[in-house]
Amino acid sequence: MIQPKDFMQTLNQFYTHPLIGAADLEKIRAKHHRVKFKKGDVILEKGRQANAYYCMEKGLARAYVVSHSGQEITTGFILSGEIAIDVVSIFTRIPAAETIVCLSECLCYQINFEDFQELFHSIPGLSEWGRNWMSKALFAHRKRSISMITESALDRYLDLVKNYPEIIEKAPLKHIATYLGVTDSSLSRIRKEIARQ
Repeated sequence: MIQPKDFMQTLNQFYTHPLIGAADLEKIRAKHHRVKFKKGDVILEKGRQANAYYCMEKGLARAYVVSHSGQEITTGFILSGEIAIDVVSIFTRIPAAETIVCLSECLCYQINFEDFQELFHSIPGLSEWGRNWMSKALFAHRKRSISMITESALDRYLDLVKNYPEIIEKAPLKHIATYLGVTDSSLSRIRKEIARQ
């Protein structure tokens, strides 16, 4: 089956690795299919086992959990060029602890778990790509965990502004606030303080 040029280029960007050759990329692309989600669509629901992951070509989604008091707490955002995945659920085959929901219309390329496993074990470059991706994800998670303890809310917000302006532009403030670990009113004060400088 001949794939559209943009499909091929998009997946090439996701699976860039020196050990993944053109023939390997073709096998990887063949296992993906394009899916569209509307704003508000749930990609993965808490309590359901993840059976796929999604390469986000366009759009913005967020992952969240519900606290003991019933409040939704944003644990992460998924931007264009990133992967929407619950790593623990998909690889340990247990129900997801988080919900992933679209904050805008999202265009993704989906690959199911069985197809990924088959490719992972048959393409050495993909297993190296996977280890590299997991290392980066773990590093980002640790960095965020430490920043929640060692940095002020103002510094965490400024870091978000600098490194992820798309989140600031497109995500509702209430979701940004819970991601930063502050209340809506605290985030408003931080934004006013920055505006006065």
